[in-house]
Amino acid sequence: MVKHIVLWNFRENMTDEEKREAGEKMRSLLEPIREKVPGTVEIQVVLNELDSSNRDVALLSVFETVEALQAYQTHPDHVAAKGYIGSVTCNRTCMDYEY
Repeated sequence: MVKHIVLWNFRENMTDEEKREAGEKMRSLLEPIREKVPGTVEIQVVLNELDSSNRDVALLSVFETVEALQAYQTHPDHVAAKGYIGSVTCNRTCMDYEY
């Protein structure tokens, strides 16, 4: 199994409402990819609700294999989502690991 975790902040010039809307759009773009890429176990987009966090949004995903993760990363829906996500976020951090 492979965990793929990505964390972002929203751009500083965004209002709280714009951040919430952007997070919901990220969720609607990313989570449905689970059904389209074989070997995808879970895709979850989580919006920050606690003051103790220093990131605004997280992508938590699980894949059966490294190859499934690679298929997800090159899937046309993921590539399209990246374009939108890049327009509303900054400070991307990613960690992938096998377990």
